[in-house]
Amino acid sequence: MIKLDLSGVSPFLEKSQWQKTEQVGQIHDTLVNNYGVDYDFTTWMNLPETYDKDEFRRIKQAAEKIKSEADVLLVIGVGGSYLGARAGIELLRSPNYNLTSKYTPNIYFVGNNLSAEHINEIGHLLKDKNFSINVVSKSGGTLEPGIAFRVFKNFLESRYGDIGAKGRIYVTTDRGKGSLRKWADKEGFESFKIPDRIGGRYSILTAAGLLPMATAGIDIDKVMAGAFEAMKTYLVDKSFDNPVWQYAAVRQALYAEGRNIEVLASFEPAFRFMAEWWRQLFGESEGKSHGGIFPSSVDFSADLHAMGQYLQDGSRNLMETVVSFDSFRRDIKVPPIAEDYDGLNYLAGRSVDSINQIARQATVKAHVDGGVPVMGLSLPDMSDTAFGWLVYFFQFSAALSASIQGVNPFDQPGVEAYKANMFRLLGKPE
Repeated sequence: MIKLDLSGVSPFLEKSQWQKTEQVGQIHDTLVNNYGVDYDFTTWMNLPETYDKDEFRRIKQAAEKIKSEADVLLVIGVGGSYLGARAGIELLRSPNYNLTSKYTPNIYFVGNNLSAEHINEIGHLLKDKNFSINVVSKSGGTLEPGIAFRVFKNFLESRYGDIGAKGRIYVTTDRGKGSLRKWADKEGFESFKIPDRIGGRYSILTAAGLLPMATAGIDIDKVMAGAFEAMKTYLVDKSFDNPVWQYAAVRQALYAEGRNIEVLASFEPAFRFMAEWWRQLFGESEGKSHGGIFPSSVDFSADLHAMGQYLQDGSRNLMETVVSFDSFRRDIKVPPIAEDYDGLNYLAGRSVDSINQIARQATVKAHVDGGVPVMGLSLPDMSDTAFGWLVYFFQFSAALSASIQGVNPFDQPGVEAYKANMFRLLGKPE
């Protein structure tokens, strides 16, 4: 399903620098077999096979109920509690989903910042709209979604009454602990669980990602089927034929050579929030002990007119991963004009997609020639199945890469520093 092209890396690395089978194989076994206390958050590795089928059925039922009674689903969450869902909806449906959806509810994301302007704007958009809420938080104590849930729960109750509001609230949280779990159980909100030993950035294939995606009309059976096929392929193959091994090991070998920034690029605007999800996945997994590869992203070809100069001629501490798709849902051809004012009649009759692919090839060559190692990652299409496959590929790659680096892929101790300062300044009781 996924093809990894390393021809843009070969001018910068010898195979001996990254093909260290014994080291990577040992880490592979550690992850798969959950050895050691540091690797206690690996439930996601077998999730495409072991997921709760009854809850999966309830997720699809809840999505149908939301479709039948709501014009808008409000997804309240921050970080991994919303990025995966938004990535799936934008990639598989449209970056303009709320403008183009005809038979499924609009989906607004809130609770991912502390902007009063943003909260008020979403509230304004909900006027004269029937809406439901999906609040997503493992603990329920995170400030951004907590404030948003209070605001919009109050809005919901003022419109539908206490009883009516309860039937429109869907909670995704820990199975047995945390304030949101207690709240959901006491009030009787329909709830879904984030399985034990799955961190937020690895939760996209749980209800955290699946309920909003199903509400948007995405076939989550196909998403899980793609992830299952990826799981079977990548867990069994303990060799450098495995693209997960290749991607993780090459990244870390380039990092050892001073390439401490990775730029994830795609020539499809629909990929933007997939890149946002990828940035959290790799940033939180690797950015520890004052080290790690800094994950950044660009949207080509637009950013070739904004960041192109730096990527071509700036500091050479970069590596690049370019994601592409072999086929698309639709294409369009360049029309001819009688007077060739813009000089583009030589392209008349050619598909815009074919031109986009040539722009990608030209960019990769220019960047490699300019001193940037480029990995090419290609998928056959933008299908629900391919999305599930790609999610699993990136999750396994992040865990393997961070482990090669020598850090725990599943904790995020640095995230708590700003929270401690913020709560102290806000006067939170001890």
